[in-house]
Amino acid sequence: MSGMDSYKVMLDGPAPWGFRLQGGKDFNMPLSISRLTPGGKAAQAGVGVGDWVLSIDGENTSNMTHIEAQNKIRACGDHLSLSLRRVQCLLGKPHKICQVSLEGKTFYSKKDKPLCKSHAFSHV
Repeated sequence: MSGMDSYKVMLDGPAPWGFRLQGGKDFNMPLSISRLTPGGKAAQAGVGVGDWVLSIDGENTSNMTHIEAQNKIRACGDHLSLSLRRVQCLLGKPHKICQVSLEGKTFYSKKDKPLCKSHAFSHV
């Protein structure tokens, strides 16, 4: 598996889907999965914390705000189709800083966490 692989999942409803979303155009961050409910629908389908949400029911998320993404998920009914990009941790020494350029924004890893894109936050 390469550093970033795309995959699709189809979750059968009804909600709850078993994940929490973070980011969006209004946060200058890609939409991503911030939390999974253990044993929930998303976790059972193999969705991972930190994975980027590329599309929701076939609609590209690159220009979606957080609330637009939430509304799209709510409107999906009993079947939620997601295209995601798995972001693997890039393990390194704890004292190094992980820098990732995403759409013109620089992101840094949190202190004392694995150095990877899935743990990145915007440095303002």
